[in-house]
Amino acid sequence: MTTNPSTAPDTVDVLVVGAGPTGLLLAGDLAAQGLSVTLVERRPREISNITRAFAIHARTLELLDARDLADELVRTGTPRTTLRFFGKVSLDLSRLRTRFPFVLITPQYEVERLLERRAHAAGVRFRYDTELTALHQSDASDTVTAELNGADGSPTTLGARFLVGTDGVHSRVRQALGLPFPGESVIRSIVLADVRLTEKPADLLTVNGKKDAFAFIAPFGDGWYRVMGWHRAHQCADSRPVDLEELREITRSALGTDHGMHDARWISRFHSDERQVPAYRTGRVFLAGDAAHVHSPAGGQGMNTGLQDAANLSWKLAAALRGHTAAPEALLDSYHAERHPVGARVLRSSGTLVRLAMAGTPLQRTVRALAGTTLSTIRPASDKALGLISGISIAYTAPRGAHPLTTTRAPDLSLREGRLYQLLRDGTFVLATPVGAVTPTTPTPLVHAHWTGGRTTSLLVRPDGYIAWASDHADPAALQAALTR
Repeated sequence: MTTNPSTAPDTVDVLVVGAGPTGLLLAGDLAAQGLSVTLVERRPREISNITRAFAIHARTLELLDARDLADELVRTGTPRTTLRFFGKVSLDLSRLRTRFPFVLITPQYEVERLLERRAHAAGVRFRYDTELTALHQSDASDTVTAELNGADGSPTTLGARFLVGTDGVHSRVRQALGLPFPGESVIRSIVLADVRLTEKPADLLTVNGKKDAFAFIAPFGDGWYRVMGWHRAHQCADSRPVDLEELREITRSALGTDHGMHDARWISRFHSDERQVPAYRTGRVFLAGDAAHVHSPAGGQGMNTGLQDAANLSWKLAAALRGHTAAPEALLDSYHAERHPVGARVLRSSGTLVRLAMAGTPLQRTVRALAGTTLSTIRPASDKALGLISGISIAYTAPRGAHPLTTTRAPDLSLREGRLYQLLRDGTFVLATPVGAVTPTTPTPLVHAHWTGGRTTSLLVRPDGYIAWASDHADPAALQAALTR
């Protein structure tokens, strides 16, 4: 299916490069809106159990709820209502005002499994074992041309009206655009392994940092554990051989025990960067997820930020391709305007956490202790940290003179027609008004719902769960302008 009858058979609406969580969610969203989508991935189809992420935060679960996936995902893992840092600092996630007041501990491959199933059902065409080698776009053309190499080494060419790179930190799309990826390596020589443990840790998530070392342990749920460790005295090149004894030593330094780790099925050494591309959009090409930003694993925000990038971009691409906006270029530009500052904020917050964990001097450790005391004893400070880590407090810059609710996250409102995030499952806008308000005439797909009580505010909620427009009194003209915009 395409939205442009004149499009050539070898041209699709959107080509997504990279079948990680970000690319899978984006491709599934677009195909669900009736667009033709091809997703290329250089790996074979099998989803690896070598997972990077374990934490699914509340805002991401809300977005998955809007795709009818959250409840099934929750059943794959363990909700945790407390986050602990530096051994003493704890944040109470149960205070979050959301249907998901916790962080869900589940392997990344469970997220990929659900998103891949949804994308297949929506009609995404998958091309595994396929690598992007080059791309071309020009001002005179309304398409992007991608050069691909298949598993057999044979080159093919595919055109797309838009292309999105979700192909990770070493993004071929970003390289083909010639974009810089400025930043620095924050931590060198992190040892990572999947192991069995003789002694089960007391906490579901175990993380602690001392003077010269820190370690992290998370369960897969099937008897295997992911262990990550760093030691100030063991920094070396990624290519240097690593064995399980090195990780045991690091873990004992940071945690006081190695929990009897044994039988490593996989072990590696890597470094952690902080980098962000300066432009998330270049013509008809967009970047999302780790292709656009990469940061330390502290706080478990990497995959979550990428999934939220995809949710922000997908409805905008669909609106532009289906002619549902009077200003498609401005709408598409808003992806960078909204998500680039979020990526920068995540770099700062995760960077702060990892630097505090690595504190080596007496002054640095004093700062860490002060930060811990502040988060533990001052409610506004802990609430701010909760909002940042969970993603619940993320908001975008509103137009001048807009209602205070504009561009803020919409909570899961209870409406006569059902929960808000259930009503968002068609990928459309939701208009919430008092009973009796007239449904506007608009080419934009819209669900008109009504308050259960006497509330008089009207809200127009975007498909990604953010408020596009709000008014405390009936204003049909302003609503019509917002819908058109």
